[in-house]
Amino acid sequence: MKKLLTLVLALTTLALVGCGGGADNAGKSEKVVKVGASPVPHAEILEVIKPELEKDGIKLEIVEFNDYVQPNLATNDKEIDANFFQHEPYLKNFITEHPELKLANVLGVHVEPMGIYSHKIKNINEVKDGAQVSIPSDPTNGGRALLLLERAGLLKLKDGVGAAATVQDVVDNPKKLVFKEIEAPQLPRTLDDVDISVINTNWAMQADLVPTRDALFMEDKTSPYVNILVVRQGDENRPEIQALMKALHSEAVKNFINEKYKGAIIPAF
Repeated sequence: MKKLLTLVLALTTLALVGCGGGADNAGKSEKVVKVGASPVPHAEILEVIKPELEKDGIKLEIVEFNDYVQPNLATNDKEIDANFFQHEPYLKNFITEHPELKLANVLGVHVEPMGIYSHKIKNINEVKDGAQVSIPSDPTNGGRALLLLERAGLLKLKDGVGAAATVQDVVDNPKKLVFKEIEAPQLPRTLDDVDISVINTNWAMQADLVPTRDALFMEDKTSPYVNILVVRQGDENRPEIQALMKALHSEAVKNFINEKYKGAIIPAF
């Protein structure tokens, strides 16, 4: 009986030690990095790097946004650790309008060539006099759209205005185009109501438009509008952010972009 009691106590002790070890392991929680992103293609690209980050003990949480304002505010307010949806000109303009924000561009990832789309014509040369044109309402993408329309030969802008162009900077409008400034995510919905629309690639793809097939005219690979990873100032050297940056510049990401988007999106590294 005494031997049996000793055996039971020994087994109980082993069981408790085993449970204690399990509790210690469970307590070692992995690091979590939250990144705000547009659904297409940014969130899709981030999905590719999840397994690589997991190897480093980092759990990537992707928070999807469908606007161009909240991701920067959420990053600044520490609701998320980083965002991936915008290009450098947009970030600079946003900070000019919100100087209280402390944000930093840490990495360029890809270019999404902006395109001109239509449900009513098949060729850019078919644009008629008085055609209605929808463009993004935010200053940076609005200027970018006007530059693209100029390159397509539809208008002329004031010399030197560049990406800061507004519809007031159109100095020659031979077709008397009528401009409608619409929030960028809503532009695909305007295609039945306007003659042409200038749409960012991410919103075009989300609306099942294929830029290389459906765009009447597109930016080329020389576009300066590289999409970037943005963090709070001071977080640039955090190990989790460094790991995120390394993963986004991997061959796996480059191959995914080339194979998935077939030229509609171009790696910038």
